[in-house]
Amino acid sequence: MLKELAADLVDLILDWGYLGVFVLMTIESSFIPFPSEIVLIPAGYLASKGEMHIGMIMLSALGGSMIGAFINYYLALLLGRKILSKYGKYFFIKENALQKMDDYFEKHGHISTFIGRLLPGIRQLISIPAGLARMNLAVFSIYTALGASLWAFILVMLGYTIGENQELLDAYLKQITFVVVVILVLLALWYIRYQKNKKGV
Repeated sequence: MLKELAADLVDLILDWGYLGVFVLMTIESSFIPFPSEIVLIPAGYLASKGEMHIGMIMLSALGGSMIGAFINYYLALLLGRKILSKYGKYFFIKENALQKMDDYFEKHGHISTFIGRLLPGIRQLISIPAGLARMNLAVFSIYTALGASLWAFILVMLGYTIGENQELLDAYLKQITFVVVVILVLLALWYIRYQKNKKGV
C-alpha cells in the first residue's frame, strides 16, 4: 500500500510539477496531518531522473511550508488568543499563563521554532503556540524558514540518492530522524546552559 501511495504521489507531482510540491507542502505545514517525506522523497527521486530541478523543488517546498506555517500562526493569533482569553478559565488556563507564554516566546521563541520545525509530529504544531504568544513575525519567519529548509533538503537528497528503494528509505529515514533528534537535544542543552551562564554574568 505504501509503495502504491508513493507511486501515486510521484505521478501527481510529475503531473502538477512544482505546484504540486507547493500545494502538498502547504497542506503538510498547516493543521492537516500529512507527512512531508511522502512528498519530498518522491520529488527528490524525480530530480535524480532529471525530470525536476532540486533548486525549484526546494523553493516550492519552502514556499508551501511558509504558507502553511502562516496559516497556523494567524489562526492561533486571531482566533486562538480570543478563545483562550474568553474561555481559558474553564479549562484552568489563566491570564497569567498566557502572559508567561508571551514572555517565553519573547525570549526563546527563535530556538523553539527552529527545533520544532525539525521534529516529526511537532513541525506543524509549533506555529500554534508561536501565534498564541504573538511571537515577533520576522523572527518567526526566519527560524521557520531555516528549520523547514533544512528538513526539506534532507528529504529531497534522500529521495535523490536512494530513489525507489523502499527498504533503504525506511532505514535511512529512521537513522536520520534519530540523528536529528540527538543533535537537537544537544542544541537545546547547550542553549539552556548558555542562558544560565548569561544570567550569571
